[in-house]
Amino acid sequence: MVSLIDLIRELCDIPGVSGWEDPVREKIASLVQEHCEELHTDTLGNLIAFKKGAQRPKNKLLFSAHMDEVGFIITHIEEDGLLRFTSVGGIDTRVVVGKSVEIGPQRLYGAVGSKALHLHTDKEREEVPDRDKLFIDIGARSREEALEHVQPGDRAIFYAPFLPLGENCILGRAFDDRAGCALLVKLLQSDLPFDCHFAFTVQEETGCTGAVAAGYAVAPDIAIAVETTTASDIAGVSADKVVSRLGKGPVVSFMDGGTVYDSQLYRLAFDVAQREQIPCQTKSMVAGGNESRSLQTAKAGSRVMAVSLPCRYLHSPSNVLHKQDVEDTYRLLHALIRELGND
Repeated sequence: MVSLIDLIRELCDIPGVSGWEDPVREKIASLVQEHCEELHTDTLGNLIAFKKGAQRPKNKLLFSAHMDEVGFIITHIEEDGLLRFTSVGGIDTRVVVGKSVEIGPQRLYGAVGSKALHLHTDKEREEVPDRDKLFIDIGARSREEALEHVQPGDRAIFYAPFLPLGENCILGRAFDDRAGCALLVKLLQSDLPFDCHFAFTVQEETGCTGAVAAGYAVAPDIAIAVETTTASDIAGVSADKVVSRLGKGPVVSFMDGGTVYDSQLYRLAFDVAQREQIPCQTKSMVAGGNESRSLQTAKAGSRVMAVSLPCRYLHSPSNVLHKQDVEDTYRLLHALIRELGND
């Protein structure tokens, strides 16, 4: 069976900007359809799965991970063939300038360009580039030539190969949240102690739209968002702003910018991790957010937990994960199923 790291590589190779998750969903469906009793795609495009375990749990359990990634959408084509675009999801403009991208289903190459540096004023050199002044160059000589290959509404992703980084880490794009999807796929492919529902959701990066529908449809008692979260264990960051660290295990949140998590579930995660000798850390900063809030408030509501992989340089072409964190997060999730089924 394919390893977790190779599974992440497979899923990250697929383009899947918010609203264009179809190729990712098709791949995941092919990986899990033989391992679950029910599998369907809802109206929004979420992939919902149900897998029977050895027993029926006291609480209905739902694990969710989003299929979409941040990226770009083409908004206009200039007469000279250059493409205007805007971001889909939260991307710092400073990581965009000069990067290579792939556009549309054909994955046409392009380069993000801007006015030459020597033409910038002193003030412009000190400021974050204005995104409205950026463009994508595909080598077209005219609007008509560009339209033969690209249309407004086409999505674009960072061109970023999946690579080993040192002995223990991996480097690539879309780890947020294809790594979470890979963990759910692995759970579905394994023998589970209790029945579980799984949701591979759409459009998390643009407002957690998919999780609203998935949470309403499944109506779980307990929902676990499997995510990535910021690791700022780098030079120049004070201890209180680090958030989480690579190599220290899965990250469990007590609160973020969108959700106050169930305190009993929060403590339970650390109790289980300690018992199973799994390294585990808390998210040390109240910031960011994920689809937990949507799951928490769907229908009659549910108790929620977020279990995340620490990841450096989120929403850039250079995400970094620690291999052992991936394995330890899988171990914790599997152990939590055993615990939550009896809760």
